[in-house]
Amino acid sequence: MGPIGVTKELAPFLPGHPVVECGGAKATGPVSASPYGSASILTISWAYIAMLGAEGLTRSTEMAILNANYLTKSLEEHYPILYRGANGLIAHEFILDLRPFRKSADITEEDVAKRLMDFGFHAPTMSWPVPGTMMVEPTESESKSELDRFVEAMITIRREIRDIESGKLDKEDNPLKNAPHTAQMVMDDDWSHPYSREQAAYPVAGLKERKFWPACARVDNAYGDRNLVCTCPPVEAYTESS
Repeated sequence: MGPIGVTKELAPFLPGHPVVECGGAKATGPVSASPYGSASILTISWAYIAMLGAEGLTRSTEMAILNANYLTKSLEEHYPILYRGANGLIAHEFILDLRPFRKSADITEEDVAKRLMDFGFHAPTMSWPVPGTMMVEPTESESKSELDRFVEAMITIRREIRDIESGKLDKEDNPLKNAPHTAQMVMDDDWSHPYSREQAAYPVAGLKERKFWPACARVDNAYGDRNLVCTCPPVEAYTESS
């Protein structure tokens, strides 16, 4: 929902619509039923505001800001944090600067994101609005125990990065570069990594009580964007047998 900004070179390729005249001169067709975006997003926003009411919306906003600042204060000794206000506070989200670790330990924001899966977290937004960073937005719905669990995970990951920096962990073969670790990986008879299976799968004690196992191991996220991969069956498969 909302306006889409593109350069003049891309303007001719803005999506069009078969009913409403819109898009560029070389439009390839619609990307959604609504000519200018997803109209359902407005319904979601309206329902959220209507159900909460003025008091509930105010309270939710306060909790979202409180949760974000709680995480900021808990992690500021471990990670650089970008764009704070005059009093060192932030709004409902904050940006962890992971760029220094690329130089010190060859660890990227993607490595941290994959490692978070071992802790049972879906990674926050990566490389937006600043490349090489992670933007965390806890929202108003997360409990303090869940916030503390995230803090513990991020501090543990920072400790692992520090071990790479000091040489305690191998720079190429370490828990971050190999994350996420699936159950099949950990249970396989062939374990050749210099760190333990326990560090791979249970980096914090709480995971032994409740563990979410990633469904697959590390994949190259950008490979499909850079290489044409056809998963269609051969043409012969569509031929009807006589």
